[in-house]
Amino acid sequence: MAKYYDVHPDNPQPRTIAQVAAAIRADALIAYPTDSCYALGCRIGSRDGVDRIRAVRELDDKHHFTLVCQDFAQLGQFVHVDNDVFRAIKASTPSSYTFILPATKEVPRMLQHPKKKTVGVRIPDHVVTQALLTELGEPLLSSTLLLPGEEEPMTQGWEIKDRLDHAVDGVLDSGDCGTEPTTVIDFSRGEAEIIRYGAGDASRFE
Repeated sequence: MAKYYDVHPDNPQPRTIAQVAAAIRADALIAYPTDSCYALGCRIGSRDGVDRIRAVRELDDKHHFTLVCQDFAQLGQFVHVDNDVFRAIKASTPSSYTFILPATKEVPRMLQHPKKKTVGVRIPDHVVTQALLTELGEPLLSSTLLLPGEEEPMTQGWEIKDRLDHAVDGVLDSGDCGTEPTTVIDFSRGEAEIIRYGAGDASRFE
């Protein structure tokens, strides 16, 4: 049965955020809000978390998982970024973009695309997410909370608690959350390729 964590959207209670971070460190799978929509998140090295996310979303091994990072310095530990790509990403974060880039050796192999050796990374512009990342001290391994056969992600914490009560360990709720996933930009070959149009303005990468 999932634990329900209710926090203030602008001033999330530190004690509650600490409880969520502690649960993640103990291998919990959490549904949490971002600046685009709800996501499923677990600690970066959790094979059980990866398997559970795949099960909830019915994903194959070609799915790009995303490392949700606190800032650019943290992001740079997990992906290779050349100067041109660095400038493009730096100018557009934090925001609702996911960037696909070559993974460094810091990224567990189970998270990398099996052939391309790439991983998704992003820096969200969301108070609650940033509070959680700060407390956690490392990226959240994440995937959009989009259930099989549905066209839009889930947006309400109470609804997620109701529908995924036995599939996740906790739901972090801070009120209304967006309905549109991130815009996905693939920089793995050095040039910007828009993979998915979403909440982030894609025009700067066209």
